[in-house]
Amino acid sequence: MREEYCDFIEENELSPFNNLKTALGFSTNSIYKTKDGKVVHNKVLSQISSSFNFADSSNLWQCLGFTSDINEIKRRQDFFRKLDFVDTKFFSELKKPRPSWSPKYEVVAVTEDEDTFVKLGELGCEVKFLNSDMDLAELNNYDIVQVIDCDAFSRALESLPQSVFIDRIEDIYLERYLEILSGWKENILILDKNLVSGEMKEIISELLPLFSYFEESASKIVKREEVDKILEEINDKIGARIKDMTISGGSLMKMLGEGKLPEEFQKIINEAIEGSKIPKYVFNIAIPVSVDEKELDSLIKRQSSNEFSDLAEEIKSKAELLKSIPKLLQRISSLLVVEDFLSGIYEYMKTASSFPEISEEVYIENSKNYFLENPQPINFYLTNSARCSILTGANSGGKTTLLEHFIQLISLFQLGLPVNGKFRSPLFSEIYYFAKNKGAANKGAFENLLTQMSEIKPGKQTLILADEIEAVTEPGVAGKIIASTAEYFLNKNCFLVIATHLGYEIKEVLPTGARIDGIEAKGLDKDFNLIVDHNPIIGRLANSTPELIVEKMASLYQLEYFKHLNDRLKRR
Repeated sequence: MREEYCDFIEENELSPFNNLKTALGFSTNSIYKTKDGKVVHNKVLSQISSSFNFADSSNLWQCLGFTSDINEIKRRQDFFRKLDFVDTKFFSELKKPRPSWSPKYEVVAVTEDEDTFVKLGELGCEVKFLNSDMDLAELNNYDIVQVIDCDAFSRALESLPQSVFIDRIEDIYLERYLEILSGWKENILILDKNLVSGEMKEIISELLPLFSYFEESASKIVKREEVDKILEEINDKIGARIKDMTISGGSLMKMLGEGKLPEEFQKIINEAIEGSKIPKYVFNIAIPVSVDEKELDSLIKRQSSNEFSDLAEEIKSKAELLKSIPKLLQRISSLLVVEDFLSGIYEYMKTASSFPEISEEVYIENSKNYFLENPQPINFYLTNSARCSILTGANSGGKTTLLEHFIQLISLFQLGLPVNGKFRSPLFSEIYYFAKNKGAANKGAFENLLTQMSEIKPGKQTLILADEIEAVTEPGVAGKIIASTAEYFLNKNCFLVIATHLGYEIKEVLPTGARIDGIEAKGLDKDFNLIVDHNPIIGRLANSTPELIVEKMASLYQLEYFKHLNDRLKRR
């Protein structure tokens, strides 16, 4: 699956260095057929994605799209089951690559072929078309002359010490690949320091030797400024030694008459020059010593030409490796996103205990809600004989949380990821989640709900989750509508969980195949907060919040009115 992820990354031009997540098209094959269901599913993805270092890593969720193929889900499960821990905390140290190196020599590519000239213009170096001896003479101003498709001027070009002959256009100015690599230098050093093994490590080991080109040359090249400084030091040394000497009349006459320095003077000058490590022929032997400008220019040009030509030839010999740099760096980039994605999933899997299994019925066993801190383990089930649960309970008791927990488990099942606790379920292909209506009951809201219900495609792989849908209509008929809705979809072999406060009303008209369950509140604390057992009790109608408040006041104050209300509610 890693290869699939890498292919997806390259196809969509994802990068670990994008500050914002790359916008991709959305898949239309979601099993969640309502906006409310999609919101919960996206919350699952976002929760796991919070461990990612890179913005684009979360785009890889699209590689784990919804599927009706259980074999595909098992393939995903097998892959994630074998995940190993990879420490990716250091990924946060990686920076967007910015080239920091360019060759310190001037390069020009020359050709006599017009088609080649046009193609060379796309490579990022200076290009010249040779048409005359004047064009040829101008090449003396360049440190490196890369020659391709030149016949008429080939012999003249061979005489240039800075000429490097190239056979293929793609091998011209290979330095451009080193420029690209220089932007990755710091990142590669960070990766090399922290990675132990794997494909990325192998690529880095292949690239590291190329870093030697980014270092200053160890060879010493004479520069004009240095020679001027050394010349001053040579004359100072000579002057200091001559000042203490006694010159004989004969020596003085020879020097004046013949223009020759006395032997003892020549010895002093030679010793001073030799100590400078500059070739003797660069200097004019006289007092004071001076520079032979022609010889100095020749030396500087010759040294530079030799060094740059040798380097250019060495780079030419590594053409295939250098040309592979963009591909190798793209591979590193893709692997970074993949490893970041898988590392985040591994971090999530620390909270999980088992992989979901396919089943004809629904079983949730000791499962903890991934969205909650310190959640209570939940047990719940739907069977072929009771495919519908009318879920009752007090406000804030956990009915909505259970519905969203259900969606959470289904999403993780589809992704191929493990869950906390155990989960067995059909492979649902259609899920309709109608979240709690937060507006007032009105005709428009009621008609809209009925319209949405009418568009449901019922079947054995259909799950309907509804949260207090009675809020959109009058309480008097809401219980009958809910019961009739459950009956209709049960006859179509759907699974349903309907959270409601109308347990007593529905109980009287409960359809076959449905049962009433309750998230039981044990009571209220002194601040009127619910004391709740969030684990649904199968087959029990749970008390509502008003009932609990009346019960508490009847017990606390022992007044006749409170006792009367409590008795009536209990009798109901």
